[in-house]
Amino acid sequence: MSFFKFKAVRLVAVALVAGAGLAACGPLHAPALPFGGPSAKQKAAASKSKVKGERIPVLSLNKALETSPELKGIGFSISPAQENADWTMSGGNATHSMEHVKGGAGLKIIWRKRIGDGDSVDSHITAQPVVQDGVIYTLDGHARVTAMNAQTGATIWSVNLAPKRVGAKDAFGGGLAVDTSAVYVTSGYRFAAALDVKTGALKWQTPTTTPLHGAPNLSSGKLFVVDTLDQLHAIDAATGTEAWTYQALEEPARMQVASSPAVENDIVVAPFASGELTAVRTANGNDAWSYVLSLTNRNNALSEIRDIAGLPVIYRGDVVAGSHSGVFAAVDIRTGQPRWSQPITSVSSPWVSGDVIYIVDQAGEVICLSRDAGQAYWIQGLNKGLRKKFRSVWSGPLLASERLLVVSSRGELRALDPHTGEKVASLRIGPSAFITPIAAGGIVYVLADNGELIAIR
Repeated sequence: MSFFKFKAVRLVAVALVAGAGLAACGPLHAPALPFGGPSAKQKAAASKSKVKGERIPVLSLNKALETSPELKGIGFSISPAQENADWTMSGGNATHSMEHVKGGAGLKIIWRKRIGDGDSVDSHITAQPVVQDGVIYTLDGHARVTAMNAQTGATIWSVNLAPKRVGAKDAFGGGLAVDTSAVYVTSGYRFAAALDVKTGALKWQTPTTTPLHGAPNLSSGKLFVVDTLDQLHAIDAATGTEAWTYQALEEPARMQVASSPAVENDIVVAPFASGELTAVRTANGNDAWSYVLSLTNRNNALSEIRDIAGLPVIYRGDVVAGSHSGVFAAVDIRTGQPRWSQPITSVSSPWVSGDVIYIVDQAGEVICLSRDAGQAYWIQGLNKGLRKKFRSVWSGPLLASERLLVVSSRGELRALDPHTGEKVASLRIGPSAFITPIAAGGIVYVLADNGELIAIR
């Protein structure tokens, strides 16, 4: 299954009236007049009443993003690569901002191992692995949690949390977070749970009324997770007790991938399927602001799906996020006011480092934007020159050891120069991959579509 296999939802149909619609894009004409047309007096009056301004065709309002001429020849800085031993939640940490990590420098596969069920008709993997104290934890398509030695792949323990005789089509996916005492699990089987990190023993399990396809954010002693009815839950990490909930505008049309909130200090920023990016207080769920990442393009009915499927990233006072509807923006975390926005359609998570932001769009382009103004330094088409049937779906990126790493639906891991976007290396991993790679302890991990975990040094 891929990003484009949607949950059974009610979609909005957009009707386009071809003749009348196209005619409306041209100049308006007065009815024909008898006796040879208007008089000289009528022509003079019409000339005086003309509205000054530039005529803009309606169908060209949604312009494609282009590289900025102002940035041509101008360099930028990225953060230096840093060692990171752990990757404790989806996106690496609470803000989803890892900047630049060390890992996978040689692009050599050192081990690979099946973690359980991969994608099939009734199961879907949606969770990034997490790493703590030299152990990597994974969640398969049917709620099996496995702990492995992060260096060798040797299994330490494995626990199946899926209830018996559950046939619901939305009972898939979920996510993980970890600290020194527990592995926290959210699941499409309608529960959140905590397992002992050393043994996998169940510490607590809390049922929910709706599926949890996204991963939890673990911050301030709470788990923050969004369910499939666009409700944000705050769950006490020690006991599993629900502290509070926040209900956003419910949206029936959504992607079959799931995002995770970002947290900094006392603010949690949650992404919703309606395209709402909402900030609430971690203590009580009181809302601080909301900004809608939505732009309806009536040339494409799929733009009615406004889901924010990628992770929002908090970086130096801004929240960076994009939607499937075609809006990618940087928003002030204190006020919710946009600093800039660009017409980019994406279900991937952005990567922010130093002066720039990297994002992979739905067309298979990797885009490098100025963090301050949102202008494009470069755009690299990964499917450039390929016929449609040979094009890949690309996911990522991960900035590791001076290279930008992306993975594809055709089983390729590609390394790009972060300053130019040029291809510098490639590795065949075999199965398709849709989940952004992670890095910890100098190793890059790719969780493939078929349930295989691949370790790359």
